[in-house]
Amino acid sequence: MSNPQHNFHTDHRAGKYLTFELANEAYGIEILKVREIIGMMEITQVPRMPAHVRGVINLRGKVIPVIDLRLKFDMTSTEQTPETCIIVVDVTGHLMGLQVDKVSEVLDITSAEIEDAPIISASVDNSFILGMGKAKGRVNILLNIDEVLSPGE
Repeated sequence: MSNPQHNFHTDHRAGKYLTFELANEAYGIEILKVREIIGMMEITQVPRMPAHVRGVINLRGKVIPVIDLRLKFDMTSTEQTPETCIIVVDVTGHLMGLQVDKVSEVLDITSAEIEDAPIISASVDNSFILGMGKAKGRVNILLNIDEVLSPGE
């Protein structure tokens, strides 16, 4: 007889994700962390910040830091296009902006469509990856945005 507890097991990672692209790769963030999506706007540079911190924006009177996710993930920087935008996310009560190449869509990803991130080696830290979401014939790297961005940054 099968273990009845398995019938009720649901993956806490299942749910709605806002998907976006960086360097032609698909990523997803839990929709509950997303506050809004805005077009590119003037970013004020702040001296002596790490390269991936583009600066800050003034969004309706709130000063919000903007992180270039390409640089944060050690990808090459690229020219902005009309699709380049900023995803405003709530990271442990702090609003932060993520500059991404393009926002795709909101996907409802089920437990069956999520696999753990592959373990490359013990020296590679992938704690910021919630898992790999397989939806619509594409693999989306599901990010634990609280791990990607620490408010102390």
